[in-house]
Amino acid sequence: MQLGNHEAWALVHGMFLGGIFLLAFSGGLSAFYGYRRQWLTPAGIRERIVRLDIGTSVMAVVAWLTVLTGTWVVYPWYRTPAPKGADLHNYPRAYLLAHPLLMNWHNFGMEWKEHIAWIAPILATVVAIGVLYYERRLAYEPGVRRLLEGIFIAAFVTAAIAGAFGALITKAAPIP
Repeated sequence: MQLGNHEAWALVHGMFLGGIFLLAFSGGLSAFYGYRRQWLTPAGIRERIVRLDIGTSVMAVVAWLTVLTGTWVVYPWYRTPAPKGADLHNYPRAYLLAHPLLMNWHNFGMEWKEHIAWIAPILATVVAIGVLYYERRLAYEPGVRRLLEGIFIAAFVTAAIAGAFGALITKAAPIP
C-alpha cells in the first residue's frame, strides 16, 4: 500500500493526532477523577498534578495541531473547485453538492464541523491554563476542579463531533 501526499496528511490529521488526543483525554480524565483530597496523601497530590499538567497540556497542544492541520492542510483539498467537465470523484465538495442524497453532508456536516472543531482547542487550552494555575489547590477546591473537568469533557465532546463528521464525510467523498 502506498500513501500519497493527501492521504499521508489526512492520516496525520485524523489518526495520529486524533489518537494522541484520545490518549491525552483519557489520561487527563483519569487524573481529574482521582484528584480528590480525601483519596490522596501529599505525595499522591504531587504525583497526580504532574499527570494532570501533562494530560491537559498535551490535549490542548494536540487539539491545536489537529485543527490547524485540518484547516490549513487537509481542508483546502476538500474545497478545491472542480473545473468544468472534471470527474467529481476527485473534488469532494463538488461531488457532495452534485448529488442530492449527499448534499447535506456538505451543507450541514462540513459547515458545522469546520466551526465546532475550533471550539475544542479553545476549551482544552482553558483547562490546561486552569490546571497549571491552580495545581495543588485543585485537590482542596472541588468546585474549580469540577468546572475544569466539565470544560475538559466539553472539549472532548466537541472534538468527537468534529471527528465523527470528518470520518463520515471522508467516507462519502474521500479526498483524492
